[in-house]
Amino acid sequence: MSTDFGEHRLAIVGAGVMGTNITTLALGHGVPVVLVDVSEAVLEQARATIKQKLRHAQLMGVLPADRPQGELTTSVSLDDIADATTVIEAVTEVAEVKEKVLTAASAIVRPGTTLISNTSCIPIDEMAAWVARPEELVGVHFMNPSYLIKMVEVIRGPRTDAGIVEAVTGLLTVLGRESLVINDSTGFVINRLLHPLINTAAMLVQEGVASAEVVDGLLEGCLGHSTGPLRTGDLIGLDNLVDSLNVLYERRGDESCRPCDLLLAKVRDGHLGRKSGRGFYDYGKVAS
Repeated sequence: MSTDFGEHRLAIVGAGVMGTNITTLALGHGVPVVLVDVSEAVLEQARATIKQKLRHAQLMGVLPADRPQGELTTSVSLDDIADATTVIEAVTEVAEVKEKVLTAASAIVRPGTTLISNTSCIPIDEMAAWVARPEELVGVHFMNPSYLIKMVEVIRGPRTDAGIVEAVTGLLTVLGRESLVINDSTGFVINRLLHPLINTAAMLVQEGVASAEVVDGLLEGCLGHSTGPLRTGDLIGLDNLVDSLNVLYERRGDESCRPCDLLLAKVRDGHLGRKSGRGFYDYGKVAS
């Protein structure tokens, strides 16, 4: 398995929270990135965000000091992913949006190109029906922030080729990540465990059983949760959380995944968590 970072040409589609996180991780490990989104305004903000995240990662000492930074290219044209060795789809967790991007991307890239979905809930085999070569599609669930959290969940679909899984784990090694490979399932491992927990925590606040601070404090103090479920929800983005819960509920029928009224109200009011400056907690300003 090669760990030569010079052989990788990465394209990332989607310049939101996860797209900029993964771009930061790749650039910091010397891998060039083509970042694609729908408007120049979005990309301008993304460039500023990535610069800030690179500075943060360097201050935290989580990037290799012996590698030159990878080159960032931004584009509003999906055609610019054509020469990539790996393409990562990092758009919102809505099946129709992912289908549009993955269908178009798979028609542009050459055979043998690794196609990754940074999905958090949608099954890989469902998405495999949207692409030209299902065997080249694999799921990689990066955590937020990707440049700080070393563990990555890799999802092998029923049609995913073993060589593609090996290529992905090799790329993740280059990016300084550890990976564990699982089989396909709606929500995979992390979010089948985490998302119902956050939803239940929000329900406890909604019912007046305890404040957000108390719920998180109990999970932190009694169970060793590093940030508490509601602070974690704010970090994920409550809109993204609701999208993922809807996927889990629609596909699994699990009532614990039906988004509670408080979550839905916060999303309606634009209180999306750290990225909007307010969610279950007030962050005082819009977080990058």
